[in-house]
Amino acid sequence: DGDDAVDWGPEDEWEASDRFDEPGEIQEGLGASVMGLIYVNPEGPDGNPDPMASAKNIRQTFTRMAMDDKQTAALIAGGHTFGKVHGAENPDEAHGPEPEAAPIENMGLGWQTDDDVKRGGMTTSGIEGPWTSAPTEWDMGYVNNLLDYEWEPEKGPGGAWQWKPKDGEAVEAAPDAQNPDEEATPMMLTTDIALKRDPEYREIMETFQENPMEFGISFAKAWYKLTHRDMGPPERFLGPEVPEETMVWQDPVPDADYDLVDDAAVAELKETILESELSTAQLVKTAWASASTYRDSDKRGGANGARIRLEPQRSWEVNEPQQLETVLDTLEEIQGEFNDSRSDDTRISLADLIVLGGNAAIEEAAAEAGYDVEVPFEPGRTDASAEQTDADSFEALKPRADGFRNYLRDDIDRPAEELLVDKAELLDLTASEMTALVGGLRTLGATYQDSDLGVLTDRPGTLTNDFFTNLLDMDTEWQSTADDDPVFEGVDRDTGEVRWEATRFDLVFGSNARLRAIADVYGSEAEEEQFVEDFVESWSKVMRLDRFDLD
Repeated sequence: DGDDAVDWGPEDEWEASDRFDEPGEIQEGLGASVMGLIYVNPEGPDGNPDPMASAKNIRQTFTRMAMDDKQTAALIAGGHTFGKVHGAENPDEAHGPEPEAAPIENMGLGWQTDDDVKRGGMTTSGIEGPWTSAPTEWDMGYVNNLLDYEWEPEKGPGGAWQWKPKDGEAVEAAPDAQNPDEEATPMMLTTDIALKRDPEYREIMETFQENPMEFGISFAKAWYKLTHRDMGPPERFLGPEVPEETMVWQDPVPDADYDLVDDAAVAELKETILESELSTAQLVKTAWASASTYRDSDKRGGANGARIRLEPQRSWEVNEPQQLETVLDTLEEIQGEFNDSRSDDTRISLADLIVLGGNAAIEEAAAEAGYDVEVPFEPGRTDASAEQTDADSFEALKPRADGFRNYLRDDIDRPAEELLVDKAELLDLTASEMTALVGGLRTLGATYQDSDLGVLTDRPGTLTNDFFTNLLDMDTEWQSTADDDPVFEGVDRDTGEVRWEATRFDLVFGSNARLRAIADVYGSEAEEEQFVEDFVESWSKVMRLDRFDLD
């Protein structure tokens, strides 16, 4: 359900702004400062024409889109070099019925007045006017108007706050958009004046005024970032206009300047990894932590680049930094010894080795359960540098919850199972793939802080279907431990003995009808081998989600 599944914020009505923990501090997980607006209120916070407060909202909102101050100023200034704000009418008074309630002859168009219908439709914002004297041309008009003239707030023709030139300021007029024979005086929004009043933004705007070419290039790059940053790396782009330069926000990884490992080298490395002191759980959790950062929504994250060894991922709570350091140190030692031992140009990256370590651990765990499986492995990942990593924007990928590792941050108030489905959706997983992965990771003991929560097996580290068998065992009754405690106990119905402990991440596979049907299949004795095969296939899918070079 789109309304229930998405965190729109705490408001109950459009264009309200109850999303601040303190003035200017938008709640975590939200981007826009106002419910229903893309960025910020153009009149100023809560409709008050306060440029400095507006600057704070602008900075936080655009920072959450990974835009720095220069990119933000370029986008606003470049965007307002063109066009105008439109609709002098008060939107509360001028809007007609919404599309579904509008007459059939409106042909699906809503919120119109009779005059709008005659004109072919008109957007009403309550603010009116152009920013420059030449709204159809790219020029320095916006920057010059903003910096060279003084502006004062007024209620515009639609009853909204906007800014007009102070008395005596002769700003060149523009042709009126509706009546070309008439003229319109340029105006500014509170969000525009913010770029003049805020010291950091003003310094950038003055630099743009002195260097028009820098302004143009800055806008072009910021616009490119704004419109392409959900498309992934440039190798996914098509057509002749792809820039030769790769930007840091595209999460670049270096090309491999060495020969990739062959099957014999892979077998040698697996053996070395398994002979180390690293456990199955450590190897599997590290590979999962590296690969499961992937987001199919914007094609960011994933194992390629081995950014799990860099900040900020290295310090994320969910990745258990101390244990992660042990694993990385061991794998880096194995990597160094292997690469140094080769007389040819064959090398292994840490990114590949992390994935290979997880694969090797799974193969061994399946063998202990009596199944001979080979987890697919395609070398070719490389290791990104800190300079190729935008650490601030990567912080947005930090999981608040990861049901696959049974991790839930203490301050989360959404049902855990919803967050598990969210995570699975970002990983492009089906319900069956999600189910197989959770069940397999639990029996492998790959839980946050090596907790026993959800590890419903007497054989942790062995890839079995025990999770499903014991979760759905009718001899076990599941009980909540306390109203404010997310832990559930699985109690023997006859003796009252506590057999297991689990969370909502686990119990959803028994309580949800669709997931229970899948769990019933995987939990049957005859389907354990199928479960193992499905787990391996689903695991491999996650490990290669960001391998666009293989497509």
